[in-house]
Amino acid sequence: MANRAEVFINIPLKKSFTYAIGDGINVEIGLRVKVPFSNREVMGFVVRTFDSDIKEEAISYKIKEIKKVVDKEPLFGKNEIALSLWMEKFYLCSRGEALSTMIPSGKRDSQLPAFYAEDIDALKKDIELTEDQKIAVDKILKGSSKKYYLYGVTGSGKTEVFLKVAENIIKNGKSVIYLVPEITLTHQLSDVVLQRFKGEVAILHSSLTPSQRIAQWRRIRKGEVKMVIGARSAVFAPFENLGAIIIDEEHENSYKSGANPRYHARQIAQKRVSMQSAILLMGSATPSMESYQQFQSSDLEKITLKKRVAGGVLPKIEVVDMLGVKGIFSYKLQSELMKVLEHKKQAILFLNRRGFSHNFHCNSCGYELKCPNCSVALTYHRSSNSMVCHYCGYQAPKPEACPKCNSLDCSFSSFGTELIEKTVKSLFPNARVARLDTDVVAKKNVTGKIIGDFKEGRYDILLGTQMVAKGLNFPKVELVGVVMADSSLDIPDFRSGERTFSLLQQVSGRAGRYDGNGKVIIQTRQKTAPAISYAVKGDLEGFYKQELEIRKITQFPPFSRLVNIVFRGRDQKKVENCCMNFAEIFQCSIESLEKTGKFKGRVISSGANECPIERIANNYRWQILMKSSDPKMLHTLVGKVLENQPKVSGVYIEVDFDPLSLL
Repeated sequence: MANRAEVFINIPLKKSFTYAIGDGINVEIGLRVKVPFSNREVMGFVVRTFDSDIKEEAISYKIKEIKKVVDKEPLFGKNEIALSLWMEKFYLCSRGEALSTMIPSGKRDSQLPAFYAEDIDALKKDIELTEDQKIAVDKILKGSSKKYYLYGVTGSGKTEVFLKVAENIIKNGKSVIYLVPEITLTHQLSDVVLQRFKGEVAILHSSLTPSQRIAQWRRIRKGEVKMVIGARSAVFAPFENLGAIIIDEEHENSYKSGANPRYHARQIAQKRVSMQSAILLMGSATPSMESYQQFQSSDLEKITLKKRVAGGVLPKIEVVDMLGVKGIFSYKLQSELMKVLEHKKQAILFLNRRGFSHNFHCNSCGYELKCPNCSVALTYHRSSNSMVCHYCGYQAPKPEACPKCNSLDCSFSSFGTELIEKTVKSLFPNARVARLDTDVVAKKNVTGKIIGDFKEGRYDILLGTQMVAKGLNFPKVELVGVVMADSSLDIPDFRSGERTFSLLQQVSGRAGRYDGNGKVIIQTRQKTAPAISYAVKGDLEGFYKQELEIRKITQFPPFSRLVNIVFRGRDQKKVENCCMNFAEIFQCSIESLEKTGKFKGRVISSGANECPIERIANNYRWQILMKSSDPKMLHTLVGKVLENQPKVSGVYIEVDFDPLSLL
């Protein structure tokens, strides 16, 4: 029996640790264990067991023993271990951090709530495919490629193609991971999938408790399920016989992790299908710029769906210029809402900003109320009558007067979904209104109920943030109102135009999916912005062409690879100095490469700069943004510099390859 175990620990050190296996303890690969580390006890992951003939007295230090085995049976195997070592190199994290990201933290199994099993028998089992859908399914199942992209207008039946492909793969004895970007889509999709694959489906997303997640994980490991549905982290589902990974709404930012390791589910999926000889199938009506550019190569085979399957046509889109307009709703949007309500149809109102009001300021002295811990304005939430920071969670009572000069002449300069809800209920007192945003989703089991009730016609108007913008299918929706399209355009990020265009296309696609009466009203103060003007015309090709031209000139993705290195800490001067020192080291390393003549001009560094949001949760933030047309060289350069430089006490360094936000 082995007397030693190699263990990964969730700490930022790129190494594994050896522990002794005491008498009477059964340890094997794939188990979680409690081990002593420094002066505390931590969770570890056993990746290898072995015999050691070296006697204790021959070692200069004492090998500590495993304290406790947490699991009765293994939670991971060789695939997960190999993937964690790849993530360590690719994302410059530690192997322990990578493996810890994959494995749910729960210790006891807990069953899912009843929502996931209700109303299944009422759903249709067999749906007749259109000719385009049949061709798409055949190409994917019989083609020689391993990577496909299903590119079709909203309502063209991409989900049905995904499910037919999944059915065939499962019939052939393999398993499928189906990723969706939002929990709201997980809820709607789970009904359909549970109907078709009874008893063979697991659900994985962040709304589940750790105990529910670990229960699902164990079912997958035991081979009790053939399909997993979930958001970003479901890409790690431990299938041994993986047949396909499906990524719906591939363009969505939520597939990118905001915590270390900052992985992208698309990149993990590409690695997994390569490791396990599986198919990667992605899809969207608005592909990411990276995927759109890949269509030009043989690496990604594009399959197009051009028509809506339910007979509906794309909605009529109208722009309302809000310059000089007082109030939240234009006359046009109000009158269209009235028509919808009179015809007993439904409407969706979209604003990508939660809360009641934003940017409290004094009209007398100019004071602006900001979070004491972050460099951002507080948002007023009427439900709690408090000012809230959406970055660190700080809350304070709403001031009745200016905290600086005591003036009563104070106001807010923008609004959120709570104010939209109040205004709609005031304008249309008989309308049944529901709101869906992060604040609402935080309440247990509310999301699925709101979506189900709206689909069943128990609400007339659904309003919310980007949760209502994509993937949801509501037959009675005839009107979509974009309350203020500028909210995402004003963000200082090179992707803001792409995000705005995508959101407008996606939310517009919720209208008129079953008839020709769909209408979209877009309210904006920037009607000539390319993202808005191209969205109104429905000219996706035109938008992508001009956006790619701009990206090529400025050498931004997909024509280069980015890495954002953020330095944060509580000592402002120490963070600034650390970032500036690293910027000098990077510049010297780049110049050394350029002297060889081989790599001239292929790496560009921004130097040290304050982050656009310079302070979050009392941590000051500086950054170095680097880009290169040679991803491998950039990766090697950053890795070597960070590895060879000593750590600075009190300064934490975050490395984000392929960042989706530069704030």
